Amino acid sequence: MRVIGGEHAGRRLTAPRGDRTRPTPDRVREALFSILGPVEGLRVLDLYAGSGALGIEALSRGAAEATFVDTDGAAVRAVRANLELAGSERGRVFRADVQSFLRGAARHGELWDLVLCDPPYRLAHRLGPALGPLLAPVLGAQARIVCESSPRQPLRLDLPVTDERRYGDTLLVFHSAPEASS
Repeated sequence: MRVIGGEHAGRRLTAPRGDRTRPTPDRVREALFSILGPVEGLRVLDLYAGSGALGIEALSRGAAEATFVDTDGAAVRAVRANLELAGSERGRVFRADVQSFLRGAARHGELWDLVLCDPPYRLAHRLGPALGPLLAPVLGAQARIVCESSPRQPLRLDLPVTDERRYGDTLLVFHSAPEASS
């Protein structure tokens, strides 16, 4: 696994050992960022961060900052190690439950422009009903949300869908902030 584009293109990233983390394949990350287009200056939130590959890719491509959230200690250590390899001081890492983190972020008035949501495939289909309402208060007016899941058990948010793409056993669903759709 490596950074695909931007200032850190070609840098190898580490992933936590074991089968608890499923890093997004390089070709899917490349397609994702091709669809997103420029991310310069955006505030990025990488939920269920795993290795942090999605958020680090955004940083490499010019995102202003990235916040990484995962409950797994090995994943958090991998994100920190990968941020160190990429030389980025623009990353914040939190070991926290995503729903609790989002509640706290909303209370503190935090807003993000791009949310990358890649939960464990086996749980994704159950997360949508709770996750959508928790995301809405932390989205900037023009925010985009990308959900990665299995096409067999997709993560569905109650937010406007702007695009949907399938890459083998990976489904990417692109959403906009509720205000951005009107």
